[in-house]
Amino acid sequence: MPTSIRLSPETEQRLTALTDRTGRSKAFYLREMIERGLDELEDYYLAAEVRERIRRGEEEVLTGEDFWRGLEA
Repeated sequence: MPTSIRLSPETEQRLTALTDRTGRSKAFYLREMIERGLDELEDYYLAAEVRERIRRGEEEVLTGEDFWRGLEA
């Protein structure tokens, strides 16, 4: 899916310098950054959802002692 974005001149220069040093394309690095960034964003929002469930008392929370005890079984 073709997509376009605007980069600040500084970011564009950094990206160009990286491609010049490595011989890879800008598209390669932009794809890498988006894929890695999506993983991080998904993890962040999942953690935020769990945190909210904990605050509302809807999620079970173990003490460190209970956690380690459960691993011994």
